Amino acid sequence: MPRLATSDRYTLPLPAGHRFPIAKYGLIREQLLWQGVATEADFYDPGFCPEEDILRVHSQEYWHKVRDQQLSVAEVRRLGLPQSPELTRRSLSSSAGTLESAKRALRDGVGLNLAGGTHHAFRDRGEGFCVLNDVAIAAAHLLHHGLARQVLVVDVDVHQGDGTASIFRNEPRVFTFSMHAGANYPLRKEQSDLDVALELGTGDAEYLRRLRETLPRLLAEVQPDFVFYLAGVDVLATDKLGKLALTQTGCRQRDEYVLGLCKTAGLPVAVCIGGGYSERLADIVDAHCNTFRTAFELWER
Repeated sequence: MPRLATSDRYTLPLPAGHRFPIAKYGLIREQLLWQGVATEADFYDPGFCPEEDILRVHSQEYWHKVRDQQLSVAEVRRLGLPQSPELTRRSLSSSAGTLESAKRALRDGVGLNLAGGTHHAFRDRGEGFCVLNDVAIAAAHLLHHGLARQVLVVDVDVHQGDGTASIFRNEPRVFTFSMHAGANYPLRKEQSDLDVALELGTGDAEYLRRLRETLPRLLAEVQPDFVFYLAGVDVLATDKLGKLALTQTGCRQRDEYVLGLCKTAGLPVAVCIGGGYSERLADIVDAHCNTFRTAFELWER
């Protein structure tokens, strides 16, 4: 039975008018409860990510700047979020959510984090609302402790997973796959193990065709024994920053396809939510809830 990592620390106060939709983290939980997808017993607080796990993928200098609120003005500008003790605690908690979800996936087949997907965090810096790279932290933990032999990162957030690609550039045990809008942030792309750059305005049919022709081949060639699924919903046509044109139905079909392949193949999968910047907060929350509903339907109680 799926369990969902979440915490009150996933939200924090941001300046009025800030474009990061921080309220979605609490609203996803509330909507899953209201819809009857999950019960209170399905949620748990993942705690804080241990420093030893952080330092496997982030430099000590960068982590200490984050920990002690010593980022420079330029570093804060690049990050896009004001530094504070609350942001540090949020980052530690969100990273713990993906780490604990990975551990639970090994036991239950799937683990779900109602945050995470901070794939623009590099070894030595944060960018694009991403402080710590939760997927990189969790993947490195699995490898270090011998809990996985070969990891596949399936990143379908609309923006390239540049930080993750950079961190694992010389790590053959982690295969990074990013399917994203080509002419979009980040302006300077990194080299994932496989990048699929989509044309702006790509809709449901073409998006799903590219995914279906790529992912089964990857599973056969990479032969992973663990999958991280970064299910950003900024692929929606309503998204302010995405530049693709998926409908809610297409986004849900994407989740059904990826998670269905993992379930059929018997591959444990840890799910984190990634980005979403639609004008209506309800559109963001609905799409994220569809991801979790799909997981609950596939991994029945």
